[in-house]
Amino acid sequence: MTTSAVCAFEGSKYLLFSSNVPPLVYYSHIPVVIISLILGFFVFFKNKKGLLNRIILCLTLAFSTWVFLDSIFWASNRSDVIMFVWSVVILFEPIVYISALYLLYVLIKKEDTSFNKKLLIGLIYLPIIILVPTKFSLSSFNIATCLSEESSIIIYLSYGTEILLTLWIIVFSIKEFIKTKIKETKHQILVLTTGTIFLLLSFSSGNIISSFTEDWRFAQIGLFAMPVFIAFLAYSVVRFKTFNIKLIGANVLVAGLWMLTGSLLFLNNLSVMRIVVSVTLLITIFFGILLIKSVRKEVRQRELIEKLAEDLQKANDRLKELDKQKTEFVSFATHQLRSPLTAMRGYASLILEGDMGEVTPKVKEAVEKISDSSKTLASVVNDYLDISRIELGTMKYNFVKIDWKKMIEDTLAELKPTIDKSGLAINFTADSNNTYIIEADLDKFKQVIGNLIDNSIKYTPQGNVDVSLVKNNAGKIIFAIKDTGIGIAEKTIPKLFQKFTRDKKANETNIHGTGLGLYVAKEVVASHKGKIWAESAGEGKGSQFYVEMKGE
Repeated sequence: MTTSAVCAFEGSKYLLFSSNVPPLVYYSHIPVVIISLILGFFVFFKNKKGLLNRIILCLTLAFSTWVFLDSIFWASNRSDVIMFVWSVVILFEPIVYISALYLLYVLIKKEDTSFNKKLLIGLIYLPIIILVPTKFSLSSFNIATCLSEESSIIIYLSYGTEILLTLWIIVFSIKEFIKTKIKETKHQILVLTTGTIFLLLSFSSGNIISSFTEDWRFAQIGLFAMPVFIAFLAYSVVRFKTFNIKLIGANVLVAGLWMLTGSLLFLNNLSVMRIVVSVTLLITIFFGILLIKSVRKEVRQRELIEKLAEDLQKANDRLKELDKQKTEFVSFATHQLRSPLTAMRGYASLILEGDMGEVTPKVKEAVEKISDSSKTLASVVNDYLDISRIELGTMKYNFVKIDWKKMIEDTLAELKPTIDKSGLAINFTADSNNTYIIEADLDKFKQVIGNLIDNSIKYTPQGNVDVSLVKNNAGKIIFAIKDTGIGIAEKTIPKLFQKFTRDKKANETNIHGTGLGLYVAKEVVASHKGKIWAESAGEGKGSQFYVEMKGE
């Protein structure tokens, strides 16, 4: 149309208000828009990057835009405004169905839909986009009824598209309902599909009937479906924790009641008011019962959790007591083992040194095995004793200033028989111009360094072991030991310093290891306010251990 025709009633104020608008329209439009936008933006701002959150925002924006434009259509008396708004409404209406289908798919499948399905939906929607600006959409304007005349092509195309999308939702939901074997998932599919279909069918049925009867007051009934859909969605959120938002159901229900009750201020017709109050009461009763059930279940679960937490605390206290008793028992038992072990090692040493007289080669070989085994057992006993002291908090330290370089030299001298037997090349480097004084417990710290050197020797079948001391500009002294041994698997390194942790290759190389030495080393170094860590390029590529201490 080239000129604007004016219908026989007063023009609108603020686009929305006019005496031509039935009171029921304000009730069905204003609360619906506000509730929809509250839900859409509330969910969106909980997770702006979430696909579900963005789909819900798109759905609520499309629906709210449709309702807002429909409000302008009711209030305006100008043909150009009505024709324009009507055309845009035709464009936005299928978006509600597309968003609902997309939302339901993602909710049920827990994944995005494929590009091919998106392309198919786009091709279904494309003819409507093409036809809306043409005469095949709105052919003329009826000044007598103040309504646009829709062509039969756009009526069948738009509503056919909506019916097709609705059937798509139904078929998809039925297939997923049959396919899943989980009762909880079946319940979720049933709830979500029921809410979506209720929204779309009530919405489309009102519009379809109104398009053919030209009585657009009937279409307002369908708009009441949106708050119902919101309630279904809120129930799904509370029941199935779809968005991990605990209170969204209660928030939406309370906000809906505020808006629905407030909209009564726009009504001045007693009959219409009775209808409105009846609808509000039914919605409140139905979804109030669902919410009350959810709250009761939550309260029962909380009471059960509190009882379980109390029982768990008692069990935890008992376990702590048992763990303490276990540690005390291990400490006692290992103390008792030390005396006979010391005697065994002493007598074995006397026999091997000839103080007990001449022995045959076979006896000497047997005594050597006894001596080696007793050393291994003594090492295990010492590890258990150290762990017991650490866990009981009875480990005592005598901190004195020691020369770390001299301590390493002494340790290497003591380990010389083991080094010679291994056939490895042991190299120790330290800058002679630097001093390496640290404050430490000599015996315990020497035990840590000795353990690290001994481990490198044990787990290096051939090659060399390089030991070094470096003092950096920050005054920190770093001990490093690098070997060409079996290496450490990448997945083992993060838990290497935990109790009883050993690499698979280490178990194959040395079956006598306990996995306790590095745990003790970590605890001792930590008590010295130092740092210990390990590095390795992988299995078969050697390993490096570092100890960092504050120097003087």
